[in-house]
Amino acid sequence: MNAHAQIENLIAPDTSGMNFYHADPALRDLLRIHLPADLFKHIEPHLEKLGELVGGPLDEAGRMADRHGPVLHQRDKFGQDVQWVEYHPAYRELENAAFGQFGIHALSHRKGIMGWPSTYPVAAKHAFTFLFNQSEFGMGCPINVTDGAAKLLSKFGDDALQAKYLDGLTQTDMSKLTQGGQFMTEKEGGSDVGKLTARAVREGDHWRLYGEKWFCSNADAKVVMLLARPEGAVGGTKGVGLFLMPRFLDDGTQNRYRIVRLKDKLGTRSMASGEIKLEGAIAYSVGKLDRGFVQMAEMVNSSRLSNGVKSTALMRRAWHDAITVARNRVVFGQRIIDMPLARRQLMKILLATEQGLSMSFLTADALDRAEAGSQDAAALLRILTPTLKFRATRDARKVCGDAMEMRGGVGYIEEFATARLLRDAHLGSIWEGTGNIVALDALMRAVGRHGAEAALAADLHNRLNESQSVPQAWRDRLHALSDRAISFAREVAASTDREGDARRATSALYHVASAVAMAWEAHRIHFQRGDARRLLMSRLVIEHRLLAPDPFAVVESDTQKAIVTHLLGERDVSMAEAGRLVTA
Repeated sequence: MNAHAQIENLIAPDTSGMNFYHADPALRDLLRIHLPADLFKHIEPHLEKLGELVGGPLDEAGRMADRHGPVLHQRDKFGQDVQWVEYHPAYRELENAAFGQFGIHALSHRKGIMGWPSTYPVAAKHAFTFLFNQSEFGMGCPINVTDGAAKLLSKFGDDALQAKYLDGLTQTDMSKLTQGGQFMTEKEGGSDVGKLTARAVREGDHWRLYGEKWFCSNADAKVVMLLARPEGAVGGTKGVGLFLMPRFLDDGTQNRYRIVRLKDKLGTRSMASGEIKLEGAIAYSVGKLDRGFVQMAEMVNSSRLSNGVKSTALMRRAWHDAITVARNRVVFGQRIIDMPLARRQLMKILLATEQGLSMSFLTADALDRAEAGSQDAAALLRILTPTLKFRATRDARKVCGDAMEMRGGVGYIEEFATARLLRDAHLGSIWEGTGNIVALDALMRAVGRHGAEAALAADLHNRLNESQSVPQAWRDRLHALSDRAISFAREVAASTDREGDARRATSALYHVASAVAMAWEAHRIHFQRGDARRLLMSRLVIEHRLLAPDPFAVVESDTQKAIVTHLLGERDVSMAEAGRLVTA
């Protein structure tokens, strides 16, 4: 080995060249559980291709697009007052993959994408979301809001609006695509939507919009969904209407709103977020004027699920980096992965990541069933969505920080992925509602107002009852913990005096639900291919994420060490062995 090679080997490798689909057996297992066999067989080659791109050219494009962010220009080259946003070619490469090659924004709306004769279920769509966002988190917003705009338009828009705009929002031909946007936040109120002051004035068959929007992602989108208050409407959310606002009018001129400036953000730097001034912009009402907030809330719920999936994607990318370092770097004569403290840190990264993956699929499955007409699934979705969004986004911040620490000082350098992962992770717990807002939505609204916890309790108990191969003692324990978590949620929701416990109660629901889901998954996966390792994760979730440990107790028992060895290894574990360890 020459001297140059010896110096290179002092730095642990990164994930360059890795196929992120091949490197994720858990993703494949959960897809086989949640999708029909023919659909899984169809999408797997496409996931393999995306996994290859994410570990190669799209990863490099994400790094370059983050480093060379969008630039707002106030005039075109002829001196005309036509605003436009300049993007680095790397951003366009990401767009072409997301919107064109894989059509992630349109998978739920348009038949025939990637050769599948129908639209895709949510679980399949978010498999692509999960993989793509391991290369670039910022692009996830334009994908999501374009998808959401199409959903709002198809569900609430009249025939004329649909005929004019829906095809463009769901196009995979980049020359015909019209990306969507969602402009909600104002200076007067982010989460408090009822305080918004943007106003709408009727003018014939359309409206004129006036006011400001304060945080508008995908700022130069060609079709925008936004909320405004029609003149004379009541105050609060009941007086808010939903409107579609085109960027350009039928004659090709720019609509009367300006991008005042682009935001200088901590993360998601690749994507243009801006402040918008509405100066009489033409817009069209969507749905009933007095139902605007309720209608937009449907888009927000879909966005929260997507947000949870994307935060889980950040965690998975962080895991890939951390385990690559741990397996390949030798310090003090040992590989990092063989050191007890490092193994404990790796397990903290892995466990939160796998929880996010299980809960993402659980929520996506509920959305698929709800859209098929199940009222029970609709109630389940009402509580799972904010619960996933609350916990997975918060876990991503910690996980990405721990992964950076695993790489050490080099991980703090922007040439490696970990610094960008950590910056991007902080957006998840703010976007579509901060942690406090989402916890209150889960407890005070989903539980206190809608009684959705009953649907969650029924779902968890049914999954445990279906998991006959899981030891009865462990199922009994999970049954009991499910009841306790539901009771605690009801107690907190019953009184505003208990509002301060909403975050703990939401976390408890998340941890118990993920532990149950993992036990159910272990039963299904073991039946399919003889591996019950997710049952071991179920135990670790209860012990390390739900129950408060004795701060003076030694926790590294032989059982714990055996579980960690199995989970950090690659060998399948039988249900008999996993059952012995979870009940030991």
